[in-house]
Formats: sequence, structure tokens, C-alpha cells
Amino acid sequence: MKSLITGVAGFIGSHLAEKLLSLGHQVVGIDKFLNNYPRDFKERNHAGFKSHPDFLFLEEDLLRLDLGALLRDVDYVFHLAALPGVRASWGAEFARYSENNIMATQLLLEACKSLPLRKVVYASSSSVYGDTDDLPMREEGMTRPVSPYGVSKLAAEHLCYLYWKGYGVPTASLRFFSVYGPRQRPDMFFHILMRAVLRGEPVPLYDDGEQSRDFTFCSDIVDGLTAAAFYPGSGEVFNLGGGTEASLLTVISMVENISGRRANLQRHDRQRGDVRRTQASTERARTRLGYIPRVGLAQGLALEWEWIQSIEG
Repeated sequence: MKSLITGVAGFIGSHLAEKLLSLGHQVVGIDKFLNNYPRDFKERNHAGFKSHPDFLFLEEDLLRLDLGALLRDVDYVFHLAALPGVRASWGAEFARYSENNIMATQLLLEACKSLPLRKVVYASSSSVYGDTDDLPMREEGMTRPVSPYGVSKLAAEHLCYLYWKGYGVPTASLRFFSVYGPRQRPDMFFHILMRAVLRGEPVPLYDDGEQSRDFTFCSDIVDGLTAAAFYPGSGEVFNLGGGTEASLLTVISMVENISGRRANLQRHDRQRGDVRRTQASTERARTRLGYIPRVGLAQGLALEWEWIQSIEG
């Protein structure tokens, strides 16, 4: 089996590459090293498998690649490449989000439409639901994003559906809920929190801290990605949540207990695009994909704290 991963040097992409290599896949990984966080951080993500005999790395831009030639003998496509971030997606920056999140997805799907692929798995986001009181969030529920980033992810979901409907491209879209764990991006809250606690620096806290999220450990997300790839159905959307909704203040308290240190909270106003709660219904993923999150929040936080210490030491 041969798999293509876009965004392979990222947080989730690097974990997925390791999993597929362990399953005996040949893996082609693409990353263009967007400047949303330091390159050396991403280089470290894939250093452990970059020299694997079944891994080929390409530093390329999807918008400029000969995708037809690249995909010719590929069985599975995992499309994780995107420009992330809710708060940074406003104003003139939306042009970059449109290019990297929407146009790149359309070009990839266009290249896939005449190929005998087994599955194209697209990494979407819980941001497509917006700020809703209709909880738990269900795949058939209303999608009303409250950030340009969420709009871009939902648009790419629609592209996956229409290429399945129009051309039979075997797609699956997965809505990730607040992924955390080792290799988490340095602009994500758990990483910011733990780094600040370790260094004795202020922790920026937006809103009152009572906002809550359905947090999902990275290995559970990878299990969901592979389950969706091997699932025989197509044209569907699945939530991947961790089954643990917790407030930010609860998480801060847990990190304080794990680290034995106090967090110095620095309060800020709520930001545009932030939502109050997320909570995933994972019934569809459980019944059709066999998806069962296995890493609880306390265990996952402890694992990320160990990793933070290792890179900051």
C-alpha cells in the first residue's frame, strides 16, 4: 500500500506518517513549511522517520505540483495541509486561507477524479459548527462558522462532497475537535500554557476561562484517520472528538497539578471567532468506523507535559 500525506511535517501529519509506516505502507509526504510557526519545529517533527526506507519527503506547494503524476500509484490520500488558526484568518489574511485551504483542496481533488484511489481523507475542523447551543454537535446539524478559517474548512468539505457526488472520488471528511499532545503547534493553547508554566511566564487567558472544548489526543485522531481510510463507505463526514469536555480553567488546574507549578494568568477579552463550547457526538464514527478515543485528558496532558519538558530542556 502507498499513502500520500499532505502537511506531513505538521503536528498530526507527522504522527500519521509514523503510524502508516508501522503498518507497512510506503509513504510520500508533502509539506511546504508555511511560516505560521518556525521551520525548525516542523523539521524536528519528522526527523525520526525522514530517513525511513519507505518514506519519501517532498518540500513542495500543492498549488504548483504535477499532482497527476504524483498520485498515479497512490492508494490513500490524507489531506492535512492547511493554514490553521481562527484568530489570524480575518481581513487581508483570508486570501492566504483561501489559497491554502480551499484552492489547494480543489486542485488535489481535481487530480484525484480519474484515478483508482481507495480513499481521500480530508482533515476538517469543529470550527465548521460555529458558536452553537445545539450540543452535542452532530454531523447532520447546522454548520455556521464564526471565523473565516471555519468558512475555509467547510468550503473544502463541500468540495470533497461534490467531487464524490460528481466524479465518484472516494472521500471522507473528518471534523477534528481540539487536538493536543506531543508536537502540538506552538500557537495552540496547551503548548502556550505548558511552555509558560515551565518558564515562569504569564499565561494569556482570553474570556473568563469557563469556555469549554472537547479535547482529543493526537493518537486518537490518527486512529480515526486510518479507520476512515480503510472504511468502505465514501462521501461522508465524521466527528472525531475525545469524549472529554472541559473548561480552560479546569485544564489549567490539571496542568498545575501535573507540573507542581502555578500558572500566572494574564486576562484578555474574548477574541473574534472564538466559540463558547464544543462537544462532539461521535456516535457515527463509533458505529461506522469503530472509533473509540482511548486517551483520557489527564493522561494526555501528562504526556504533553513530558514532551514540553524535553524540548525546552
